[in-house]
Amino acid sequence: MHVSSGRWLYGFLLALTTTLLWGVLPIMLKEVLNVMDPYTVTWYRLLSAGLVLFAWLAAKRRLPSIRSLSSRNRGLLVVAVLGLAFNYVLYMMALNRLSAGTMQLIIQTAPVMLMLGSMLLFRERFGLGQLLGLAVLLPGFALFFNQRLVELMTQMSGYTVGILIAIASAFSWALYGLAQKQLLTVWSSVSVMMVIYLSCAVLIWPLTTPSQLLSLSPVQGWLLLGCCLNTLVAYGAFAEALAHWEASRVSATVTTTPLFTFSLVALGAMLWPGVIEPEILNSLAYLGALMVVSGSALIALAPSLINNLRQRRLRRLALTPPPAGS
Repeated sequence: MHVSSGRWLYGFLLALTTTLLWGVLPIMLKEVLNVMDPYTVTWYRLLSAGLVLFAWLAAKRRLPSIRSLSSRNRGLLVVAVLGLAFNYVLYMMALNRLSAGTMQLIIQTAPVMLMLGSMLLFRERFGLGQLLGLAVLLPGFALFFNQRLVELMTQMSGYTVGILIAIASAFSWALYGLAQKQLLTVWSSVSVMMVIYLSCAVLIWPLTTPSQLLSLSPVQGWLLLGCCLNTLVAYGAFAEALAHWEASRVSATVTTTPLFTFSLVALGAMLWPGVIEPEILNSLAYLGALMVVSGSALIALAPSLINNLRQRRLRRLALTPPPAGS
């Protein structure tokens, strides 16, 4: 069983780095999508990340062998590749129709779907803490969409389609996560991601137009480069954070990503009003966003909190003297 190093401050800073990078990612992607289509942007991101990981593993002489996988694990690899490919492309398609903050909030359903899938497939327990988290998260979504609930329920508008595509993206990520969870028993996380990134890039390539790169302005070109580096740096910081801090606390920190996105959008709209569009939300919507983030964090922290309470109870029982006469 993995034990964190105890350098909690270092782990927190790394988790915060991941949160900031994931928070700013949809804002950068929105600008790139003004010129590039979702397939091409996704292809550049996956290809660059996969090639960097390939070079790193090759230098370390740790390249994985597909032949070493069993037929069952090869099937899981196919599921993981398709899941991540659909997740990336659907995310971009939804982002074309939604604001950055809305997109980041909806994607919070992905870990919940992963948790429910783990319950069904791996018989993981669903505790009281997770139930309370869902009880906070689901009403939070209702409050967040309070201004457009009628539209969502009665019309198939571009906004409604964007919401449905975003949910499909979250579902695809959950499938990928479930498959990757099993693949990590035979390969390292870096090996798994390298194979998945490059396989996804090959899969998406026929749909891309790489020459669109030439149509980007200098600013958009730097933003695309930032999006490509974001995938590697954010994931690397996340993996390193897990080595120094409890996984539940790292996950709870990352769930605050939508709050960073909303804050960065507000700041960007003030500094570059012609480039970044502000979020048009009322107070109930912001309260809903806070509830969604709080519910997600509670779901992530619940197992750790319950274990800590059990350990404290056991320690108290051990220190309690036996009754007289025993």
